[in-house]
Amino acid sequence: MMILLALLGYSAPPVGTQAAPSLIPGVGPTTPHPILFVTQPPLPGDFTTVNSVFGNHKAGMQESTRGGDLWIWYPDGALKNLTAAAGYGTDGFQGANAIAVRDPAIHWDGTKAIFSMVIGAPTEQYQVATYYWQLYEISGLGQNETPVISKVPNQPANYNNISPIYGTDDRIIFTTDRPRSGEAHLYPQLDEYELAPTVSGLWSLDPATGDLRLLNHAPSGDFTPILDSFGRVVFTQWDHLQRDQQADGDANAGTGQNCDGGATYGTFNYSDESANAAILDDRSEIFPEPRACRGDLLAGTNLAGHSFNHFLPWQINEDGTEGEILNHLGRHELHGYIPASITGDENVVEYYGQYSRFNQNRILNLLQMRESSATPGLYFGIDAPEFGTHAAGQVVSLNAPPTLDADHIQITYVTHRDTSGTDDTPGADHSGLYRDPLPLADGSVVVAHTSETREDRNEGSREQPQSRYAFRLKVLAPGANGHMAAGQFLTAGISKNVNWWDPDVKVTYNGELWELQPVEVRARPRPPRLVAPLPGPEQQIFAQAGVDPIQLRAYLSQHNLALLVTRNVTTRDDFDRQQPFNLRVPGGVQTVASDFTASDQVYDVTHLQIFQADQLRGWTGCCGVTPRAGRRVIAQVLHDQAALAINPANPSGPDGSVQIATDGSVAAFVPARRALAWQLTDPNGAGVVRERNWITFQPGEIRVCGSCHGLSELDQAGQATPANQPQALLTLLQHWKSTVCDGDECPVVTATPTATPTVTPTVTPTPTLVQTPPGDFRPRAFLPNVSR
Repeated sequence: MMILLALLGYSAPPVGTQAAPSLIPGVGPTTPHPILFVTQPPLPGDFTTVNSVFGNHKAGMQESTRGGDLWIWYPDGALKNLTAAAGYGTDGFQGANAIAVRDPAIHWDGTKAIFSMVIGAPTEQYQVATYYWQLYEISGLGQNETPVISKVPNQPANYNNISPIYGTDDRIIFTTDRPRSGEAHLYPQLDEYELAPTVSGLWSLDPATGDLRLLNHAPSGDFTPILDSFGRVVFTQWDHLQRDQQADGDANAGTGQNCDGGATYGTFNYSDESANAAILDDRSEIFPEPRACRGDLLAGTNLAGHSFNHFLPWQINEDGTEGEILNHLGRHELHGYIPASITGDENVVEYYGQYSRFNQNRILNLLQMRESSATPGLYFGIDAPEFGTHAAGQVVSLNAPPTLDADHIQITYVTHRDTSGTDDTPGADHSGLYRDPLPLADGSVVVAHTSETREDRNEGSREQPQSRYAFRLKVLAPGANGHMAAGQFLTAGISKNVNWWDPDVKVTYNGELWELQPVEVRARPRPPRLVAPLPGPEQQIFAQAGVDPIQLRAYLSQHNLALLVTRNVTTRDDFDRQQPFNLRVPGGVQTVASDFTASDQVYDVTHLQIFQADQLRGWTGCCGVTPRAGRRVIAQVLHDQAALAINPANPSGPDGSVQIATDGSVAAFVPARRALAWQLTDPNGAGVVRERNWITFQPGEIRVCGSCHGLSELDQAGQATPANQPQALLTLLQHWKSTVCDGDECPVVTATPTATPTVTPTVTPTPTLVQTPPGDFRPRAFLPNVSR
């Protein structure tokens, strides 16, 4: 197996002064198809810069160096600078015609590619301007062709649009920092960690019409989507659903206790999401539970304190439905340690490897996922630290076709585990740091690699920066320790002499460029377009209620709502003992662990309380009084008026809740295209089991899950997914019918058309694959990952 690692590249306006492009004889291995990649002058800084794990979407001079290009490597070893050949970019001084390039992706027919490019840089010292990554297409990739670059029409203007891929219908799926609602006063969305700007999620654009849809609202960001051979959009999501650490620091500033870190941030809550919202003298939060350092809030409770922070692979359909972690994986299959959520119950315990699981190779993060074309369902990715390595670390792989449950997915360490982090005194097994794995059609893999094992830092100056890292595309070859390691270079190295204003000082770099983000240039079959069916038990409930699912979906689409259903919330995955799992609905169903004893505590659950992600958290910084741009998401009790208008009243439960039926089922109408979370509560409204991830629904979506949290294979009692007809759904449908319909006659609702024209009229129609559940189907999309 071979592995190639590549970095970022550039392109500039068609008036550049870059040296005349020509084919450069190359070196390196023979591969069956050309490889597209980007180059970039080294950038030592790694906090929210272009190669960072998060916050890598900004195009300013401090975040994205100019002077890179989009290159292609041909199987005979020749190299071509595509952006230069198309008239973009410049040598020497990087001014108005300067470019940077990133994120190339190949079209299905293999004849064109889409990528992100920023054009322009200061033309004189102290010149301050705002720059944006925008989407471009390039054609003419052949060795004897002249490339042509064009800007993608109808994309969000004045926002950073990155990581584009082609959908099966030639829509463009990408990430952007456009606010969820498009309202400028909410720009930028701030992440849940550092209050740093982030992308708002995954989006889908029809370039021909400008139709723009939010597929997944991610409060801390989504990254590097791919469309796999099964029709799933697979991407990395930053899961960071916890309380604001900056607000925690402010709450007890100067006391030296309860999260006081010695700094102040000026955090506050806005009264609502509107442009004229009042600034409140309040920074309170209600969900999830407080962080462990907030002893003042945890005192007198059984809560252990909650922190949550990792990057894992997610999947959704192309229309944004059925979102969940890939194959329902989560912390319980991948991580080495998971803390307990409460104290005082000897059955609710931390996990540190004390009970066996199928996967023996733990990881923390999974970045830059790519599927093997030689082995469908085999994915390569990078487990890297959050900081200091430009998202470079260990190459890992996992086999995760849709038919394989999470309990039987194994992580393979492709490179040695030592490569997952930095080391100032590395052992013989640490072969350097890797990123951007590219599995090739012949079964080999390509990656970007640096032999450096320490964290990066600038060993030069601001004027002449010198990174420790030298990312180059290399072939991974068998190492002496039984793992793969970097071998032969793909290229002989690409050098450039460039300088630019940053804008305060003149920065100069003369040397080899980083090589990043390789993609294979070849035609691929379009995968089927996935459409989730309504499972049998729910079909029977719709029939019993006399409600047409098609008509309900149309109504929900018109009102920007979705329907969520779970069959039995008392059933939980057997591996999750970090939250309460012996659960009972008073007067109804009870599910307890297979090793339950009479002395074990059983928890009553009566309501599902729903929270919506509202951009309410602002800040001024340590010493100011003027609010900074943008807002962070915090969880608020469900208050979406369209949802509340048609959910049954629940006076016995907490605000924003629906009742759990005696069979353990719940059903609720919820807002679409806004991240949501929830918790099971006891009769007094106190949380018992809490969702650990933000989940997004689409207009008209009907999402069904069997359990809470959904099962990877079996529940705590050793049983498979519940197959009961959810009585809560019957109650909800009857309520909807009585509220919306006149007697038995429901109004005819015409759904908003969802058909979108293809960009190219000659596209072969893509077959639609209905996801027909097998006989042992375990629905698990709703409440997919409680405590994961």
